[in-house]
Amino acid sequence: MNKKKWIFVLGIIGAIFLTIVIFKNYFSHSRKHHEYNVQHLHPKVQSAMEQLIRKAQRKGISIRITEGFRSFDQQDQLYSQGRKKPGPIVTNAKGGQSYHNYGLAIDFALYDEKTHQLSWDIKKDGNKNGISDWQEVVYEAKKLGFSWGGDWEQFKDYPHLEMTFGQSIDELQEMLN
Repeated sequence: MNKKKWIFVLGIIGAIFLTIVIFKNYFSHSRKHHEYNVQHLHPKVQSAMEQLIRKAQRKGISIRITEGFRSFDQQDQLYSQGRKKPGPIVTNAKGGQSYHNYGLAIDFALYDEKTHQLSWDIKKDGNKNGISDWQEVVYEAKKLGFSWGGDWEQFKDYPHLEMTFGQSIDELQEMLN
């Protein structure tokens, strides 16, 4: 493998590792802290989210929604982390550049009912059926119409699920003007 390809592969591996570490550290708190704003989610996104939670539960998988709607200001605060504020970089989207800002995205994590801990372990098979719980949740989410951040080519955002209804961020921003 030539040097350029090797560097690219190492970069991808590093990005995946960093994403997992960031999400584990950023969201590692007990169940009582799992507050998310669904008040401003698009009704179809909220309905699909509720169905996803139930479908996962029927498979023996508990999930928690760790993010829902995020205001432009909240997005800017998150964007400043690792740039102007201490902590790791967790997003490349400024306020108005995330589907969370339009109520069209959610983030999820696996939830251990016994330990009350969140997990972003995409290989965990807690229900012991030979398929990772994460992949089972993603499969159900896609059947409900969500797109998955883990399918993105550039930045893999494994907890992220969105419904864009064919609208780009630019089109959504234009609707606000």
